[in-house]
Amino acid sequence: MKNSGGEKPALASPRAWLLLAALLAGNIALALGPLFVRLADTGPVSAAFWRLSLALPFLVLFARIGGQPLRGIPRRTLMLVALGAVTFGLDLASWHVGIERTRVGNATLFGNAGSIVLLVWGFIIARSLPRRLEILAIVSALGGAAILMGRSLEISVTTLIGDLFCLTAGLLYAVYLLTLQNARGTIGGWSLLVWVSIFASPLLLAISLANGEPFWPTDWRPIVALFISSQLIGQGLLVFSLRHFPPLIIGLALLTQPAVAALYGYLIFGEALAFIDIAGMVMLGSALVLARVARRDDAPSTAATLDATPPTPLGEERP
Repeated sequence: MKNSGGEKPALASPRAWLLLAALLAGNIALALGPLFVRLADTGPVSAAFWRLSLALPFLVLFARIGGQPLRGIPRRTLMLVALGAVTFGLDLASWHVGIERTRVGNATLFGNAGSIVLLVWGFIIARSLPRRLEILAIVSALGGAAILMGRSLEISVTTLIGDLFCLTAGLLYAVYLLTLQNARGTIGGWSLLVWVSIFASPLLLAISLANGEPFWPTDWRPIVALFISSQLIGQGLLVFSLRHFPPLIIGLALLTQPAVAALYGYLIFGEALAFIDIAGMVMLGSALVLARVARRDDAPSTAATLDATPPTPLGEERP
């Protein structure tokens, strides 16, 4: 049985529970990314460079195992990949800078704002007005973002600037996905990630050096933990599980990321949340779920335009 989210396993089967555990574990692993960015003794953009460059040999191995081509890619496709990789590099640079300037829960939520952008972009492509569920997603996103940004401004201007960096990253990630939507089905997901890393890593290196950031880690543990949790475990488990669930389940699983981030933000960094903070996070998190469901279920023509290829390691989660 097929649905818009991929193959739906029988809910009572051991395989279904394994897939659900993989989906949740992948999101939790991705949620740990901001923690290791904070703990790294390099600059934030330098951490992004190491995150991609250290993962590259493993991505090449995964592409080889999957029989995906690393050579002979059409020139036009490679140029699109290079353009998407530049966007992705800027996305990572902006997100990592934002992580160090705002609360990690905020960083995770705003970094996933690309789902809302893709929803709005779908209206533009389809030349249609949003439906009720889509309007609810947009209103909830705007309300939640306004609450969280207002609370950040109460803390400090620096925290608000961090929110804006993370929101910019979410917008750039949506552009990244749109740029590469055709390439995903042409060369395969792992091969695509290899080439994205090849093109994005030098850009991150240049930005890091231009900013005068600390580049070489004196303690490699946070950097190694970052690339393993975000690039290998997180993305790997999502590749394994994403295609088997409907968008509602995927969207709900996505909410484990800000929940986990907010929890360790409180336990490790003392980032306490007031009731109004939680309300804003719930509103913005709900908008991400509604946007995912609306794109796939309420607007099939739009979904067909944006998601013409099967799920790949790029997925739609924060990398």
